[in-house]
Amino acid sequence: MKVLVVDDEVQFARALAANLRGAGYDVETAATAEQALAAAKRGAPDAVILDLRLPDGSGRDVTRALRSWSEAPVIVVSAVGDEEEQIAALDAGADDYVTKPFPIGELLARLRAVLRRVAPSETVLEVGPIRVDLDARAVTVDGELVHLTPNEFGILRVLAQSPGKLMTHRAILREVWGPAYGDESNYLHVYVSQLRRKLEPDAARPRYLLTEAGAGYRLVEGV
Repeated sequence: MKVLVVDDEVQFARALAANLRGAGYDVETAATAEQALAAAKRGAPDAVILDLRLPDGSGRDVTRALRSWSEAPVIVVSAVGDEEEQIAALDAGADDYVTKPFPIGELLARLRAVLRRVAPSETVLEVGPIRVDLDARAVTVDGELVHLTPNEFGILRVLAQSPGKLMTHRAILREVWGPAYGDESNYLHVYVSQLRRKLEPDAARPRYLLTEAGAGYRLVEGV
């Protein structure tokens, strides 16, 4: 797997590249938006780790440009932890957002998660004890069948197809309800609460269906 690291902080980029190579990835680095797009066109990376602020442009602009011709997952890394910046990056097409500084183990886990998303599609998805059979539209937790409404199943399908990935409210709403409902986040709060009661051992302390305040939700193997 080839990963393109885009960051103008030389020491950070070198350290990150060394850790990625140690984890078995082939790594190329770039320090500017122009270099990043040229490297992506030349080398067709399997994933991109991209700083939000670059000397000659924004990581959001790089993401938009990539999305015009590439499906490679993009993880934005930035010292900016502002929610609006995070949501803007995700809406531009990024698959995840990690705030610096971060444990390298967390970044590697998120990288594995986004790479699983672009693997050949499966009809049965498993995230921790949750098993989603897309063809049968059946869900089990620890082997026990759970009855979901069509909208509950739709939300779970979207999250299970991108395990570990932060899915924005808008992305889930548009996928399940359609484009006209992109801003109706009140729908989600109700359905996610219902899903947690059916999927979680303790709905008040979710382990699998996690909230990212102000941004969206992610489905994980367990916390």
